[in-house]
Amino acid sequence: MPELLWPYALALLPLPLIFRWLLPARTRQQAALKVADTGFWQTGTESHATVTSRSTLGALLPTLLWLCLVAALTRPVWIGEPVRLPAEGRDLMLAVDISGSMDTADMELNGRPVNRLEIVKHVLNDFISRREGDRLGLILFGSNAYLQTPLTFDRETVRTFMNEAALGLAGKQTAIGDAIALAAKRMRDTPAESQVLVLLTDGENTAGTIDPIRAAELAAETGIRIYTIGMGADRMEVPSFFGSRTINPSRELDEESLQTIADLTAGRFYRARDTSELSQIYGLIDQLEPTEREQKVYRPQTSLFHWPLLAALLISFVIAFVYGGRRR
Repeated sequence: MPELLWPYALALLPLPLIFRWLLPARTRQQAALKVADTGFWQTGTESHATVTSRSTLGALLPTLLWLCLVAALTRPVWIGEPVRLPAEGRDLMLAVDISGSMDTADMELNGRPVNRLEIVKHVLNDFISRREGDRLGLILFGSNAYLQTPLTFDRETVRTFMNEAALGLAGKQTAIGDAIALAAKRMRDTPAESQVLVLLTDGENTAGTIDPIRAAELAAETGIRIYTIGMGADRMEVPSFFGSRTINPSRELDEESLQTIADLTAGRFYRARDTSELSQIYGLIDQLEPTEREQKVYRPQTSLFHWPLLAALLISFVIAFVYGGRRR
């Protein structure tokens, strides 16, 4: 249906009549004499009906011109059918470790060994695509923590930044406390009923200025629930001088701290030893109860002001043609 965004512009309609009424009578008489056109007194060849029609047209065209200009000024729009926005969702921040240890190739993807970051990218692509209705954010951390994308409904942007993450981009060490503190700060600035941080790391806190436990306590005060994921296999065969030997590539993983962080915020700690376990963990997190949001309705608007403006332009051409021809 049509609607006027600036309906008060209709108050300008009587403006020409007001100016005419306020104009002194002497000036109006002089103006009337100046407007007189000798073309009307041509040897009596024009009939009275022709003169009358021209006079009517001369009064009608400026009136229509003014009406069209005022109509354009009211900014008419066409209101489309209502579009309902998603009514459910939560604020979910992803914090992903991209320190040097994430380069360890102790997992397999499609039958070939790949490093831990490649596995995370593979699993998160599917996880992010299922988060319709949620606001997602992404933090990448190593020696420092950086906000890659603030909380947004644009899942494609979050996926793109995750896929473009490079090992060591944020430093070789691991600042878990700084990552939690950064997430808590950004989520505190945009409060919501349900706020979740999913933190994935393969090591222990070796950098940063904030202790992870203290950061978790601050997050708990804000109402943020943290799900921690410890990444890395328990066994890995590596070549040696005498053949091969078995090592534990996750010996530096601080499971105790990750468990404490989850407990302090009413979250859970998960252990991902291979690609299958990591996918299952994100599947479990995917089942969190969504936050009820107030449903919003969006109605698209199509501007129509250009149509009366175009009509005014055409009328002005007609006026110029008629009065220009009479003067010649």
